[in-house]
Amino acid sequence: MNVLKVLKKYIIDSQLYVSLMGTLFAVFFMKEQNTFRFPSVLLIFITYFSGYLYTKYQYTQHFLKIVALNAIAGVICAFLIIHNHNEIRLLKWFIIVVLGLLYNSFFLDVYIRKIPLLKVFYVGLVWALVNCWLTLPEFSLPIFLVSFFFITALVLPFDIRDMDSDTIQTFPKMIGIQNTKYIAYILVFVSCLISTFYLKPLYAGAFFLSGIITYIFIYFAENKRDDTYFSFGVETCSALPFLFLLIMEYF
Repeated sequence: MNVLKVLKKYIIDSQLYVSLMGTLFAVFFMKEQNTFRFPSVLLIFITYFSGYLYTKYQYTQHFLKIVALNAIAGVICAFLIIHNHNEIRLLKWFIIVVLGLLYNSFFLDVYIRKIPLLKVFYVGLVWALVNCWLTLPEFSLPIFLVSFFFITALVLPFDIRDMDSDTIQTFPKMIGIQNTKYIAYILVFVSCLISTFYLKPLYAGAFFLSGIITYIFIYFAENKRDDTYFSFGVETCSALPFLFLLIMEYF
């Protein structure tokens, strides 16, 4: 039990885990498109990690430290892009970072997270842009749609978890837990369907298996469940395509 508490405190609560899951989700598409490069992987991880730290700690006494850390992270990211890519990649990265700031920044009168029902789609949008635009020479609509629908579906269980504490209107509060799950099921199905037609067979197979596991996690999502179910279990679903791909490739 103590081990689980330590893991939750230093891996999950530190935002390392969600950043790693987002990075592995991106790596899956990078491998499918033959654009895998370690500097790009490092760039994505640092971007996710600094962004989630900013969101979590902006209302705390640690905010100035986080701003300083993010400034250093920004310099490192800019160096990685300039040294390994080009100014177009730098511009793409900057736009995605700005979109992240618009999601939840206290200095804005109205930010995305305050707008009813929009949050789930916005998170899906930002993650999808990382996969279909940042790491590719040209925007890929199929990868955008696969990523967007899948991640949007994964955000909905978190709204179920938070439905008693959220101060804005969310899908579970508006239409109930079960109907929210139906929406998530549909989004995962559409994502898997598109992947079948546009991803290479091995990758489509890995994504389909991920969809099955994701269905199970959505089915058992309830607002009374422990936070670990969501921050570890549901969060892991975004890395499943990559993990299943490894299994199918090497075992």
